[in-house]
Amino acid sequence: MTSMEAYSTVRTGTYGERLAAAVGLALALTLLRLPFRHTISAARLARRVGRRELDLAQANALVGAVRHTARWWPGRAACMETSLGAVFAAALLGRRLDWCLGVRFAPPPVEYHAWAELPGHGPVGEYTAAGWHHHTALTI
Repeated sequence: MTSMEAYSTVRTGTYGERLAAAVGLALALTLLRLPFRHTISAARLARRVGRRELDLAQANALVGAVRHTARWWPGRAACMETSLGAVFAAALLGRRLDWCLGVRFAPPPVEYHAWAELPGHGPVGEYTAAGWHHHTALTI
């Protein structure tokens, strides 16, 4: 993941979305320090809490808000943290995003990756130039 993808310099979303993004990112950063089974359980709970679908513009704004908030975290906040934070932020707003873990194939490298996905629309806020493909190993 490039630094351009990991951190956003543009503040997006409404005040409520930015607040949910900050709380969601803090929750994700805390849960990822625990055994992974707790993170999976929390992500499944967030999926059940979020009943309503987001539209694509709202989902992009929410992912952008989480990435913008991640700039202020002094530690690592890459794809795993920001995608999980976006899923939790959506759940706090009563909405639903899927959390996906897998690989991203590019022309030369293959990299492990995590992303938020809008059901039926694919990855949200991801670099999708020609030649890049996401292969999902786990969707929550």
